[in-house]
Amino acid sequence: MVVPRPIAWVTSLDAAGGVNAAPFSFFNMLASEPPIVGLGIGRRPDGSPKDTARNIRERGEFTVNIVSNVLVEAMTVTATPFPPGISELAEAGLTAAPGLRIATPRIQEARAALECRLYQDLALPTGNSIFLGEVVAVHVDTCLLNGRGHVDPHGLDAVGRMGGDAYATTRYLFDLARIDLDNWQATHDPGTRRPHPAWAPRAEKNGKKG
Repeated sequence: MVVPRPIAWVTSLDAAGGVNAAPFSFFNMLASEPPIVGLGIGRRPDGSPKDTARNIRERGEFTVNIVSNVLVEAMTVTATPFPPGISELAEAGLTAAPGLRIATPRIQEARAALECRLYQDLALPTGNSIFLGEVVAVHVDTCLLNGRGHVDPHGLDAVGRMGGDAYATTRYLFDLARIDLDNWQATHDPGTRRPHPAWAPRAEKNGKKG
């Protein structure tokens, strides 16, 4: 079991220009140059393709919106199998905002979003699909950026999928520095199994004891 899994809250456009929104937890960032995300999408119980998969193939683009803790309930609304013609965003009380580099909109209430163009479509023997998307534009709430342009994970407050109805927050964070080779060789005794000196109790950044 691979958990927690990041959630891709995907917006896409159908052939008529209608906006679809749906969450998927078979998702992650796979490369940085070029920036590539991977998205796995299954089929409906009757074997037909899901709207998001069809839209990505027809339009060649999609947007991944990051699910913050405050938007979890709205995200679950968009997972409801509404009939054609019903807007998931409207039902969830969300707003579509224009994209910068692609026609597909993002979710305005999301604190971060990735505009993607389809890089590769991998069809699996089961009928499921893996889409690779190249990130062509990034939207981030400016209050989340530090002086180095990095996103504050506390402010983003993203959630992950644990499976079934279970989700996990990212509020419990800790720092763990990497050990360089010289330090490891200077302090590690290969003849014993004793813990490395660097493996000290972690400091909880939120002020709570782990």
